[in-house]
Amino acid sequence: MKEVFRYFPSLAPGAAERLSRLPELYSDRNAKINVVSRKDINNLCVHHVLHSLAIAKAFRFLPGTSVLDVGTGGGFPGIPLAIVCPDCSFTLIDGTAKKVRVAGEIARELGLTNVTARRIRVEEERGEYDFAVSRAVMPLPDLYRAARKNISKTNKNAQANGLIVLKGGDISDEIKPFSRVAETIKIRSLFPEEAWFDEKYIIYVPC
Repeated sequence: MKEVFRYFPSLAPGAAERLSRLPELYSDRNAKINVVSRKDINNLCVHHVLHSLAIAKAFRFLPGTSVLDVGTGGGFPGIPLAIVCPDCSFTLIDGTAKKVRVAGEIARELGLTNVTARRIRVEEERGEYDFAVSRAVMPLPDLYRAARKNISKTNKNAQANGLIVLKGGDISDEIKPFSRVAETIKIRSLFPEEAWFDEKYIIYVPC
């Protein structure tokens, strides 16, 4: 977890210990249910935890901020974000029961009282949140159409409420419909020592 602590040296009480437990917890679950690619489980700290935390590096969520994690899978980016943002609430949703069950179990084992994990598709979700986050679940225009209804019109953070999405590769076509409003952040600029992030981006679309 040294790569994570390099960029997050000052964490809330208990956060470092919780982050340090993630590799063991996910390795144990992954042996039974494939929530992280088995080829990638040894890269969990950078490819999954630090990748998720790029959002926390780029955006400062004020206490009381509510976040919807769309298509959370086994809990990314929601669980790492919930660990480092203990004063915010995170609702993790996914349509696959076994994956969202893993996310819920890990949240409970870590004592993350700010996490709720539910099996539901975003099209069916009716809750209202400040932000929706997601990690390459679906094309950005589709996600925008599905999740826009869930974004509150009342802003409490420096950035307007909206979507914050982790994407990789060529994103030019996806952001074209939002070119006037979208903000794109190169994750390598946040974590300069990690070459894996060379073609990884955060896309922020206010709603």
